[in-house]
Amino acid sequence: MVDPRRHWEQVYETKTADAVSWFQARPNTSLAFIADSELSPDAPVIDVGGGASTLVDHLLDLGYTNLSVLDISAQALAQAKARLGAARARRVHWLVQDVTRFVPSQPYALWHDRAVFHFLTDEAARSAYLTALRRSVAPGGTVIVATFATDGPTQCSGLKVTRYNANTLNALFGSEFERMATARDMHVTPWGSIQAFTYLRLRRRE
Repeated sequence: MVDPRRHWEQVYETKTADAVSWFQARPNTSLAFIADSELSPDAPVIDVGGGASTLVDHLLDLGYTNLSVLDISAQALAQAKARLGAARARRVHWLVQDVTRFVPSQPYALWHDRAVFHFLTDEAARSAYLTALRRSVAPGGTVIVATFATDGPTQCSGLKVTRYNANTLNALFGSEFERMATARDMHVTPWGSIQAFTYLRLRRRE
């Protein structure tokens, strides 16, 4: 059985942020969904599985002031900090944790995940993730989750994934969350292959 922490530490010890298939210089779909959520600049935002993603750079540029990035890999977060530089990195809360065991220190207005959920291939892991999400997202808060689409890759980084369309992904969250928007994103990897993603934006009912 693969140890997730060891796996992802090894990935980021051997590859730079722009040498992995999921790299995006500008995460356009995520940024559009976040903009549509109409958050105040000081709203608490968490990027789950954010790793070395550039999303945090763009959110800082847009004036968000309460940002957290969670990842199981300390090496991934170290890459992000180095890219931002010391001064900008100090403006972000960095959380080296397994999201399925995450207990938040504050409620979040927005939970973003483009990296984790499709790797949770067994029901127990998905249930633990959803429990952590419910602990974390404030009533009225937004959840943005992106996974590989049903015609997307069956594996990523040597690991099996579970693929979703908007309906199958939405069904996992239940009536507590209201579906607000969906999108299909065709991600182009750094080496030019195309991967289909499903995006879902939900609002937690108050």
